[in-house]
Amino acid sequence: MKWIKELFGVEKPIIGMIHLKALPGTPRYDESSGMSGILERAQHDFAALVEGGVDAVMFCNEDDRPYELRVGTEIAAAMARVVTECVNGRRIVYGVDVLWDPMAAISIAHATGAAFVREVFTGVYAGDLGLWNTNCGEVLRHKRRIGAKDLKLLYNVVPEFSEALQPRPIELVVRSTVFSSLADVVCVSGPMAGDEVPLAQLTAAKRVLTDTPVFANTGVRHETVREILSVADGAVVGTAFKEGRYTWNPISKENVSTFMEIVREVRSKGARRNAS
Repeated sequence: MKWIKELFGVEKPIIGMIHLKALPGTPRYDESSGMSGILERAQHDFAALVEGGVDAVMFCNEDDRPYELRVGTEIAAAMARVVTECVNGRRIVYGVDVLWDPMAAISIAHATGAAFVREVFTGVYAGDLGLWNTNCGEVLRHKRRIGAKDLKLLYNVVPEFSEALQPRPIELVVRSTVFSSLADVVCVSGPMAGDEVPLAQLTAAKRVLTDTPVFANTGVRHETVREILSVADGAVVGTAFKEGRYTWNPISKENVSTFMEIVREVRSKGARRNAS
């Protein structure tokens, strides 16, 4: 568990999401603004997150709806450009999430110097994407082949917009994911982006994973972050940081700053309890 503090510089890190506008070739791509429009929004959101005080950022092709299980080279190229131009030597921990292609995510992350990726690496699901299968063994071998062995993997074990074909209690899912699939972090999600993580599921996952971090992956808000961080080892935050708390809006620096004030308070109280 100590690698969390070594990587992020704090305990219970907050990862702020940069939801990219639709990329070239996808149904919602805006040809009139092109890559310049995508970069402008991403750079605005990146600055708001960093100046607001998050511990890390994660780049995601959130508006490439409907999502694919294997993305084209145009998506990988566009994301690599956005990550590179946004970070541009700034000292911030960052990661990559490609919906829903773990091979592409690992490749982009390795090429751009990212520290982690978040993906659905395990399981078989049915839902809005149709039948959704995974191949964790192939993905981890790809990671090793390209020399990305130090890249941390955040496993989303409750994929949004879908249901496992063979549902199991969350305790069994997270234990087997860590044991058989070598997860660095387990992420527990709500049913859709922006939906709150059921606290009972988060608590159950944390109860059985004493040596592997458990992150809340969706729906963490100003009103709930204290309770969530009383259980989770960190959180991924997107919608709560947006203007009007609407997923597709730009990020509000004020929303980030007020959220992180609460997080620092939680950490301070935890440090005092540990000291006593």
